[in-house]
Amino acid sequence: MKDKSPLHFFEYKTLFNVLLVLLVLTGITVGASFVDLGSLNVWIALIIASIKASFVLLFFMHMKYEGRVLVFSFLGTIFFLGIMISFTFWDVAFR
Repeated sequence: MKDKSPLHFFEYKTLFNVLLVLLVLTGITVGASFVDLGSLNVWIALIIASIKASFVLLFFMHMKYEGRVLVFSFLGTIFFLGIMISFTFWDVAFR
């Protein structure tokens, strides 16, 4: 019989590796802030922040082990957030 415990535990090695990835991505974010790429700076910062948020969601918030309904509702929320952010960029670009 398979254990259906709602708790999911990661090994310390996995959590440490995720911490290292997050620290490296934070360093890349700081380094990218000193490079002037024009309008690409915002996109690069958003991409790096999205990757970091994905790691936090998957490992620290245990989204990796959740059911389909919760995952699809989360992805739908992110999709509509992306639409709202794109409307904001569009509004600012054409002022």
